[in-house]
Amino acid sequence: MRNLTHSEIEAVERLGTAAEDWSKIYVSEDFHPEQLRQSRLGGRVELDSGARIIRSYVENYRIGRNTLIEQITALQCRESSSFGNGVKVATMNECEGRTVKICASMSAQAAYLMAIYRHRPQLIAALERIVEAEAEAERDTIGTVGEECHLSGARFLREVKIGNRVKIDGSSALVNGTVLDDSALGVDVKAYDFIIAEGARINNGVTLERCFVGESSILDKGFTAAESLFFANTHCENGEAAAIFAGPYTVSHHKSSLLIAGMFSFFNAGSGSNQSNHLFKSGAVHQAVHPRGCKFASGAYIMAPALEGAFTMVMGHHSRHHDTSVFPYSYLLEKEDRSFLLPAVNLTSYGTVRDIEKWPKRDKRKVMRDVISFEEHNPYTTGSMVRAVDMLHTIEEMNPDSPVYNYNRVQIRAAALQRGITLYNRAIVASLGAMLERGGSTERYNGGGRWLDIAGQYITKRAVDRIVEQIEEGALGDLKSIDNAFRVFAVHYDDYAHSWAEQIYASLLGHMPTIEEIEEAIESGKNAREAFRRMTDTDRMRDCGADMAVSYGLDCDTMEDRLADYRSVRGLN
Repeated sequence: MRNLTHSEIEAVERLGTAAEDWSKIYVSEDFHPEQLRQSRLGGRVELDSGARIIRSYVENYRIGRNTLIEQITALQCRESSSFGNGVKVATMNECEGRTVKICASMSAQAAYLMAIYRHRPQLIAALERIVEAEAEAERDTIGTVGEECHLSGARFLREVKIGNRVKIDGSSALVNGTVLDDSALGVDVKAYDFIIAEGARINNGVTLERCFVGESSILDKGFTAAESLFFANTHCENGEAAAIFAGPYTVSHHKSSLLIAGMFSFFNAGSGSNQSNHLFKSGAVHQAVHPRGCKFASGAYIMAPALEGAFTMVMGHHSRHHDTSVFPYSYLLEKEDRSFLLPAVNLTSYGTVRDIEKWPKRDKRKVMRDVISFEEHNPYTTGSMVRAVDMLHTIEEMNPDSPVYNYNRVQIRAAALQRGITLYNRAIVASLGAMLERGGSTERYNGGGRWLDIAGQYITKRAVDRIVEQIEEGALGDLKSIDNAFRVFAVHYDDYAHSWAEQIYASLLGHMPTIEEIEEAIESGKNAREAFRRMTDTDRMRDCGADMAVSYGLDCDTMEDRLADYRSVRGLN
């Protein structure tokens, strides 16, 4: 980089550009005066090869190669800044009990440890030191716009670090943040104290305050969020989020939906769904957790604290603080102001199959910082089903002739209990067979014990505890090494899952299974999965049947034409 020559300064000034101090303006060797037109430059400005500033005010910024800055009211770095790194986000608990310090290299797994493991103060202190060090490493008095960016029509961009190939078009205010590579921010976007990860899309009046937006996430159509973390492939529009931990694939599309003080993952919020997080006693101190695959139907309401099992469909109002975490794949319904649980029925829903199959297809990431497990048959949900069967038998044995059973402030009808046992047992067979069919290095990779879902990754509790201990001891001293520890487990997931399934099968047999017994379990699993697929396909056929052709073929005179219109629109031909 070099200063402009006297003749270059004169040429630039003829093109309408002024500088507070030309000695602080640096350009590449191949600079041409046409790169600066009708603009004002303040403080130190560095202009790389092919970069252009047109009708804009730029102060204390480095502008990367082939980047265009056009009609920007103010691109300024007014003071020393870490550009959003180190900002405290009061996720899950509005009273800051689970505050996460964010930074540009943060993964969903590292954030999960910081938010959830508050019972390990040594871990929290170590993680915060790591983030603070990364924030300090980013600190500068000069802002940066990367290569091949296009910034146009925006108003105030202040203390913002911008990566490569970023597009900002018409945003209103971006203050104290980082925008990583290949992201796009559009019209009337306002963001304060933020990190936006690679490939994210934020547009149409979105407002963010103290937020982290994960890789390839989409926030659009006036969505507002404060004190929230959104991880990979999240898609939220129209509604509102306050103090949430939104794991991968959290989806909310409706104006009337409010996500507040909770944890979500692979989640879908129906219109008018809501969650209140306080009882007007101790303030906004409560939280609710909705694990992987949960859905809220239209108008669903939950009063925190509350907890469901994975892949639970919630319908109606629930204010008695239920805990149904042991029962995955269930329906939670409201009737006469009471909560009723239908264990395992979501196993027969085609909607569950469609969700599980669509998530990997919709993964748009390139960096892959968050570790995401997509396996349908896994030790986490299968372990829950094993515990669910035991719990249902225990509930029944306590009052064998009861028509309705009470469990953790929900009610389970006798018929639903029996069906739950049957479906869970079939699903356990299906899942064990699938896991035994893959992997196999059980001596080296011991997957025994409890499994967790750490913000989208299936992993043994033993492995997480080991990672936590290494962080506390300083053996994992930066976020890259922490993420690598989670990633190494993911590489060998099949072996760990096979080991877990083998140990569960051994406990059922009373001895370690022989090769023949393993092969038999694999075959039984295939049969069970085929049976479930027939059930879910039947469910799909009901949804695609002629009974659903109501309102189609409005001007048709025959049923044949009406069904032809129905099949055409639904793509059933």
